[in-house]
Amino acid sequence: QLCSKEGQDCEDPREYCYGGYHPVQIGDTFNRRYQVVSKLGWGFFATVWLCIDLRSGRRVAVKVLKSGAEFTQAGQDELTLLRYVSFSRHPYSQRVVQLLDEFKLAGVNGVHMCLVLELLGLNLRSWQLCFGNPGLLQPWVKQILTQVLQGLDYLHTRCKIIHTDIKPDNILLHLKEQTHILTHAAGFQMQISYKHFCEEIQTRQYRSLEVLLGSDYGPPADIWSVACMAFELVTGDSLFHPKASEFISLEEDHISQIIELLGKIPPDVALSGKYSAEYFNRKGDLRHVGPLKPWRLYDVLVEKYNFLLGEASEFSDFLLPMLDYHSERRVTAAQCLQHPWLTSV
Repeated sequence: QLCSKEGQDCEDPREYCYGGYHPVQIGDTFNRRYQVVSKLGWGFFATVWLCIDLRSGRRVAVKVLKSGAEFTQAGQDELTLLRYVSFSRHPYSQRVVQLLDEFKLAGVNGVHMCLVLELLGLNLRSWQLCFGNPGLLQPWVKQILTQVLQGLDYLHTRCKIIHTDIKPDNILLHLKEQTHILTHAAGFQMQISYKHFCEEIQTRQYRSLEVLLGSDYGPPADIWSVACMAFELVTGDSLFHPKASEFISLEEDHISQIIELLGKIPPDVALSGKYSAEYFNRKGDLRHVGPLKPWRLYDVLVEKYNFLLGEASEFSDFLLPMLDYHSERRVTAAQCLQHPWLTSV
């Protein structure tokens, strides 16, 4: 049962081997409790299945990880984080997917960690494809962003956790109320003891400047990603869409697009990362990119997307503090939630 629909993009069948995916059939019962109804999706680490909890009758999502040691460790990290964030009494905790159960599954390809999660609906990317031409309605966007920022405020302040992969694909609609948005758990990193599970984080278009440069990162990296996502939800286009060429890398093109939109990067920031010398000279100027053509955010909104002047001013005023080059000066999720653009109907 590799694909739930004919022609659907599927995992590599060769990964159904020792250390890889567990072969699942519709009707299988996991842990004598969770009966498989259909396939929800797959990723490099795991497949995910819609199941019926035979004890409660509740529908749940069961994530079956690959059995290799590295996948088991990744699953253990995710489990640690999910245990930490689930079932809190904090009012914003329900903005984060909840862990319901966990178990191990012995199969022909090894022993697989399994996580039982609350069942959520379509991700925001799917909604974009259905309704987002060119962008979603602003009242929807404001409600989505409000709830995403509430989830991040909970993660950042109460849990000391960075999400590290905020993007529409990882924002899932709640099945019970189609406007209730929750952030997906797959990208979380725990900041307790400042432990980073990996240094290369965030999907390309949503990657913050400090991560591009190889500088220290923290919760402000998530805020940068939210700004990129907010622009995309409103306009239908990516804020940054880097492309490599014969002479310029993806990272250099990405940084040059950032500079065109937001202005020159202060030398103390430009030269602060372990990759900085690859991109900048000692003066903080790009080594391999020619003269840039500044096109500031306000002007982009007015000239390309036909925003009214007041609307462009309000929206750019919401986004720009989230894109501050100095990450320590970047607004927090709590501060974003108070912004007039977000709170206005």
